[in-house]
Amino acid sequence: MCFIICFFFLLCNKMKGGGLWQLGQIITRRLNQVDKKAVARRCFASEAELKKTVLHDFHVANGAKMVPFAGWSMPIQYKDSIMDSTLNCREKGSLFDVSHMCGLSLKGKDCVPFLEKLVIADVAGLAPGTGTLTVFTNEKGGAIDDSVITKVKDDHIYLVVNAGCRDKDLAHIEEHMKSFKAQGGDVTWHIHDERSLLALQGPLAAPVLQHLTKDDLSKIYFGEFRMIDINGVHCFITRTGYTGEDGFEISVPSEHAVDLAKAILEKSEGKIRLTGLGARDSLRLEAGLCLYGNDMEQHITPVEAGLTWAIGKRRRAEGGFLGAETILKQLEEGPSIRRVGFFSSGPPPRSHSEIVDGTGKGIGEVTSGGFSPCLKKNIAMGYVKSGSHKAGTKVKIVIRGKSYDGVVTKMPFVPTKYYKPS
Repeated sequence: MCFIICFFFLLCNKMKGGGLWQLGQIITRRLNQVDKKAVARRCFASEAELKKTVLHDFHVANGAKMVPFAGWSMPIQYKDSIMDSTLNCREKGSLFDVSHMCGLSLKGKDCVPFLEKLVIADVAGLAPGTGTLTVFTNEKGGAIDDSVITKVKDDHIYLVVNAGCRDKDLAHIEEHMKSFKAQGGDVTWHIHDERSLLALQGPLAAPVLQHLTKDDLSKIYFGEFRMIDINGVHCFITRTGYTGEDGFEISVPSEHAVDLAKAILEKSEGKIRLTGLGARDSLRLEAGLCLYGNDMEQHITPVEAGLTWAIGKRRRAEGGFLGAETILKQLEEGPSIRRVGFFSSGPPPRSHSEIVDGTGKGIGEVTSGGFSPCLKKNIAMGYVKSGSHKAGTKVKIVIRGKSYDGVVTKMPFVPTKYYKPS
């Protein structure tokens, strides 16, 4: 078991934190290619260094297969298959432990102008209690990380950043905060390490959670944030998620996280299941959502990544964020590459599979791919040269030296079901 866990750790690192969906399908082949004694020698240190969420023992007790991910011991799946977990989320619901992600608050009268120096969103234009997806950019316009940010009040911003990007994100924010404060800006921060994060997703998410709160969840729409009591505990709740389904991300004091998870599962009468990172990866791919480290990197801009909609209208006019010159130029002239979706024949495409045109000329690369449990066909996303990005464009995807037919298609692959005003 030690060897298996450590092998997962090495493979996850090689895959830059992504492609969890692929692990079960390739582990047997890779096991025969590594020096088991050498890996075993490294395993004890790796296991000891892994962080654990407060739900770790709860996962194990419920039959979770735990793997290293972004420095944490996380469940990749439970007793059901990744395919069954994916379908159950779409049909009924899933509960994910996403406490490895980093929540933080920015406070102070200048927290909004400070954050707008670092992200592409029109933070000032958000109404209190609403949020949006945004991107932290570098000086060249590349993506440092994507994040969901919420304006709690004009002097309080709540945001969640990816676990694998935590260290670089916090260092980036802190560096710019020191400079901002040195010039008289009023902003402070608090990292919510005292809280855990649960993601409740699927058609039954709202009706089940409603049993645990007196607040009317029907009045909270997609992208909105509230501080309410759930299961008798004061929580932060955002109507959002990473599956394309309706649902909530719930920030709960860590000492109450296990009780809340148990209460949600009990109220669902077995219909909502604990779900791991494997199904989370297939769900987000079906929803056409980026995974940082796969579909976005520091050399990819938000425009190239298909996130132009996340750049606020005022920000397009004024700029004022890192890399604005590059990004605004791409908005005007168009990017040289674009993120697109694909359907394909043959084996499921994987990260780094080459994309070629009808003449065999390379035009891009797959960044995420696999077999869709819902559509029962291969899906993928990747980057191609502009001009080859239009839906219906026929391509070839090279997998293990063989070319297979593919076609560019619009995303999301599976329609989203976000809860919005009619």
